[in-house]
Amino acid sequence: MNIFILFLVTLFMAGYYFISSPSMRVEKHETEYAIAAADMRGIAECVATAHGAMLRGTEFNDICIDQNGIYGDMVCMNARLTVTDCEIVRGKKPDFSYIVTATRPLDGDMYNNMLEILEQSYPDAGTFGIYQDGTIISGTASPGRTIPKKLAEKMELTNGQLVYLTQYEMPDPETEFIAPDATDITCAVGTVKTYRFGRWQCINANPKTTCAGDMIWDTDIQECVPDETRRPLCADRQTAVMVDTVWECINPFPDKVCPDQMTARLNYNTLEWECVPDPSLEPSEKKCDSTRYTAVYGPLGATLRIPTTSCTDCEDAITDTETCTTYCIPNPDKIEDPRCYPGGASSCRGDSRGFYFGFPTRTYVSHVSAVDGHTVPIDRIHSQNRRFNCMDCGSRGIDTTRSFPPYIIICND
Repeated sequence: MNIFILFLVTLFMAGYYFISSPSMRVEKHETEYAIAAADMRGIAECVATAHGAMLRGTEFNDICIDQNGIYGDMVCMNARLTVTDCEIVRGKKPDFSYIVTATRPLDGDMYNNMLEILEQSYPDAGTFGIYQDGTIISGTASPGRTIPKKLAEKMELTNGQLVYLTQYEMPDPETEFIAPDATDITCAVGTVKTYRFGRWQCINANPKTTCAGDMIWDTDIQECVPDETRRPLCADRQTAVMVDTVWECINPFPDKVCPDQMTARLNYNTLEWECVPDPSLEPSEKKCDSTRYTAVYGPLGATLRIPTTSCTDCEDAITDTETCTTYCIPNPDKIEDPRCYPGGASSCRGDSRGFYFGFPTRTYVSHVSAVDGHTVPIDRIHSQNRRFNCMDCGSRGIDTTRSFPPYIIICND
């Protein structure tokens, strides 16, 4: 009888050992871990794929998006870390641009498994992790990444969400040229029609080989300039000038008699002689024997004079005695001159109106010391006519931080 009881006890102990042995418990634990790890890896891969699609500007519509409540958006902020529109306004981009992708909050017991997956599969993604109190905690040893409070509020982030955040630089906008639909000019053979300075114009198809009259192509300034080799030998006391791209000999003053200490000079704008102070009576402070002149600025089709008189009624000519180069610069004192601004200076006054100068090119601006430290706009809104113009900003008002009258006027955005 005792032997039978001993046999039963032995069978009971053996069954208990096999059923509850450590190896069986380990196998069950490893199976549950593998299932949880697979689920976490699937969520992480779905977030990463959706985030990459947003960066590329494409769509990712897998079923895992709805299963895990994944959503994303683009968030832009200014220098004060306030959320702004993700738009480029007048060439100015937002100070900070982000793309954010997030899931619904994970269960607390999933955190360790998710952080382990992030450490194994996404070790270099420093802003891919679990959101906790304003910080993204990744699976690496690096500390959590704090994100702006306004960004978290915009995305409605809560603790436990798996978040992928990427900061990027918005690309520069492409220049767009808007031309009217109507075709209002017909160009001659050898010219092409182009929309410049707010209107249609005919320009030479190849200006390098089609300089008109006595003009020649200057490879340095990329413009047609007077050809000095074609300047005519005029009669005694006559002067050669460039009139409508052709050299002409102008007859001297036949009856012009100037008083003492004055001499006659040809006004190339009116082609008339006038009396001016005799420069030979004043001591010269020039450090060179000859003077070079910059390119003659002017709109397409304008009459070209010799460079010494290329300045407009709103400009003064200055000469660099070191380089002997003469430039034209704006003279704000000439605003009252009707030849400079025919509307009268009093007509451009008020909180929303102001004068600006029509700077033609960046090269021209570089010679004007009065606007050093200021950004001069050269765009379709501002004329490039080398005269003073009146800008009426209307209800928007003048941007006083960027304006510098009478040289620069910029309206508020």
